[in-house]
Amino acid sequence: MESVRAVVYLSVCLSVLTSLCHGQRSALDESDIGLTTKELAEALQGLLDDADSSVGLSVEKKASVIPRCDVGERCAMKHGPRIGRLCDCLRGTACNTFFLRCY
Repeated sequence: MESVRAVVYLSVCLSVLTSLCHGQRSALDESDIGLTTKELAEALQGLLDDADSSVGLSVEKKASVIPRCDVGERCAMKHGPRIGRLCDCLRGTACNTFFLRCY
């Protein structure tokens, strides 16, 4: 009895899924716009220009991106009792908290 019920539920789900997929395919066939590739490229360029102007953030302005410093360069700055990082030292070196340079 359980297996018959499972088969009925499975067949109903598959028929609904098939009808939905067929409906989406026929909707795509009916909406053939007929735009040329040049028109599509211009429309895409317009969308990208609008997106760039609305976002306004660049990769350089992200707080998680810290530039790298070489050995001997200043890597931190003292602000009273706190130390602020200016850059991240290369692999194998560390920022000396007394001299505030990579060593």
